[in-house]
Amino acid sequence: MNTAKDTWIDHQRFTGIADSGHSITVDGDKSGGNSPMELVLIGLCGCTGYDVVSILKKKREPFTSLEVRAEAERAPDPPSVYTEIKLIYRVGGRVSPKAVEDAVRLSEEKYCSVSAMLQKTARITTEIEYVDAG
Repeated sequence: MNTAKDTWIDHQRFTGIADSGHSITVDGDKSGGNSPMELVLIGLCGCTGYDVVSILKKKREPFTSLEVRAEAERAPDPPSVYTEIKLIYRVGGRVSPKAVEDAVRLSEEKYCSVSAMLQKTARITTEIEYVDAG
């Protein structure tokens, strides 16, 4: 079982803490922390990013950097769930494009729990960009 709690600070701000023991500021006004919906996107990027890094390391791919960015659209009426999410993977290093494509696909189809949940309401698409190895 996983647990989490938020404790109200002031205005729309809360301190959130979960089983790991790390705290984070959550702010509905976005003035003193990320909003809950922003945290969902951050969680998605981190979840799939972790998968891609893990898979590329197992394949011994010489990547030097990875950035995962999400661009999302929300439903106009409450609850304003995400309806469209585009994930952009920016990969550095002399990597095999096939290895990166496979890693992204495996994350989306098999490993990323956050993606699996969001796919219930959102169409998730992906794009891969390759940056110079330096």
